[in-house]
Amino acid sequence: MAACIFCKIIKGEIPCFKLFESDKTLAFLDIGPLSKGHALVIPKFHGEKLTDIPDEHLSEILPIAKKLVKVTGAENYNILQNNGRIAHQVVDHVHFHMIPKPNEKEGLGIGWPTEPADMDALKAYFEEVKAKM
Repeated sequence: MAACIFCKIIKGEIPCFKLFESDKTLAFLDIGPLSKGHALVIPKFHGEKLTDIPDEHLSEILPIAKKLVKVTGAENYNILQNNGRIAHQVVDHVHFHMIPKPNEKEGLGIGWPTEPADMDALKAYFEEVKAKM
């Protein structure tokens, strides 16, 4: 995709702090980090959402994220992947964040507004989704 900033990084048109590269995957430091060591791991295959990426282009993503955790020394961290604007996706190319959380202030800050589940509705939904798996 011509206007995609990550595709331009993959092609070498925009420089990055490259940490890993293979024929399918690129990892680099985030230029707007939430904490020291914040990195992105992206498939080179362009797709806006996770469901747009063929499985074979995702095989290295988590192993590379895991390696980044180890080499940065992150003890607490988030692996984050957003899909769609209301889910906080800003760049329309699938990407995974590895965000070290060294303390309460740095790293990813989130809320988790859970609500009690209607168990009958949850069971019905479970049966519906399980049948499609």
